[in-house]
Amino acid sequence: MIGWVDASSGASGDMLLGALVGVGVPVDVLAGAVAAVAPEHVALRPEPVTRHGFAATRLHVEVADSSTHRTWPDVAGLLAAADLLEGVRHRAHATFERLATAEAAVHGTSPDDVHFHEVGALDAIADVVGVCAGLVHLGLDALVVSPVAVGSGSVSGAHGTMPVPPPAVVELLRGVPTYAGPGASELCTPTGAALLTTHATAFGAQPAMTVRDVGVGAGGRDPDTHANVLRLLVGETTGAHGTTAPLLLESNVDDLDPRLWPNVLAALLDAGASDAWLTPIVMKKGRPAHTLSALVAADRAAAVRAEVFRQTSTIGLREIPLGKTALDREMRTVRVGGQDVRVKLALHNGVVVNVQPEYDDVARAAERTGRPVKEVLADAVAASRRFRASTD
Repeated sequence: MIGWVDASSGASGDMLLGALVGVGVPVDVLAGAVAAVAPEHVALRPEPVTRHGFAATRLHVEVADSSTHRTWPDVAGLLAAADLLEGVRHRAHATFERLATAEAAVHGTSPDDVHFHEVGALDAIADVVGVCAGLVHLGLDALVVSPVAVGSGSVSGAHGTMPVPPPAVVELLRGVPTYAGPGASELCTPTGAALLTTHATAFGAQPAMTVRDVGVGAGGRDPDTHANVLRLLVGETTGAHGTTAPLLLESNVDDLDPRLWPNVLAALLDAGASDAWLTPIVMKKGRPAHTLSALVAADRAAAVRAEVFRQTSTIGLREIPLGKTALDREMRTVRVGGQDVRVKLALHNGVVVNVQPEYDDVARAAERTGRPVKEVLADAVAASRRFRASTD
């Protein structure tokens, strides 16, 4: 499953929230995660609106009056203490950390000393945590983002009048394709920039894909110059050349210290490979060796290819384009010993054919409860059976 974000009219946290609701993420999923983090009342209210002929969803973030300016350590503490899925916590932590680092860079201070002002307010906590919960719910394999429209002119903020794009947005979008876009106003907020750059796996035009769901998230303003919306397209990749369809990269290696292989595989996964593995082989003259294999989307192949050459002694790679048939997937959650364990459901023609608890969640639950991993896994498997039964 792949997602493509059309940010040609800019991006903000509430626009992303609206787009996620538009592709089918339940509001309760977003609101539940936000409520787990926010120290004061926050409500999410969807509203159908139109923007220059686009039917869209505006997600209102309704917060209690608060003048609290939280630092990055304050927000990190809220995330650490919250009852969240680990995937949501990790994504939200990474987003806020990126935001704090950017703010510190442009103001010449340390990330721990940054007072977030608008960024640390309840509405920004809702935007970041809600979007992260939505992305985890979708379970995308890749998220491609178009060139980002940033706007032009000037804007008033906590630090006075600043040019558009503001310094923090410029810092956050380093290395990302951007342009002014329509209208003379701020189009991309720091929160929107942090969310896109933290969670995008690639930037560019819409990849070849079979679109299944479309979400259109509306901004609060409705200018005369353009439709103030962000679109999220979700679907399956096709096999067209130059898209994110998978490649198999392979090389036979007979002269690498075998102690290095675990680090090699980890490096390829970090570089963007969806899977990487070794196969023992015997080469000419009876020499023992390994075939290194990596499965990677074509738009990430350059980074993985470079990492193979950097980490190993090989001087060449075979590259084989592959077709792929993938079952539909959904993520659910069960409680085991008071701990959340995510469960991946695989569906064929709408029928659940496989149910598998996420092992990392099982291991984490075992560590927190002091129980053997095998017992927690058995309980998680038993608790997951209801998902299969519900479709029989």
